Amino acid sequence: VQLQASGGGLVQAGGSLRLSCAASGGTFSSYDMGWFRQAPGKDREFVAAISRSGGRRYYADSVKGRFTISRDNAKNTVFLQMDRLRPEDTALYYCARFRYSGSYYYPNIYGMDYWGKGTLVTVSS
Repeated sequence: VQLQASGGGLVQAGGSLRLSCAASGGTFSSYDMGWFRQAPGKDREFVAAISRSGGRRYYADSVKGRFTISRDNAKNTVFLQMDRLRPEDTALYYCARFRYSGSYYYPNIYGMDYWGKGTLVTVSS
């Protein structure tokens, strides 16, 4: 399984970015997917998760109401629409696959079995 994240960049505070994560190998539609981020000097933290069908979505409190996770199972891709960005959203953003179905209720890095390389999001003030 390979996950390839893209879409990061430099944006001003209040702006928007859309991240994409394309999956290859495995059966994409059988797995819940998530986004995590890691800011310089900080631990990797959960951002958002989506169930395998796309019917359930979960967000960290820090991004709730500003970020939207979605997926297109026909294209083996998961997205993260980020609106009203803040400087504190600056981080490397990673997409990852949940090891077990339904484990997005307790998202953490140890529950993920495959990770993409990060895509850098920089939000200027």
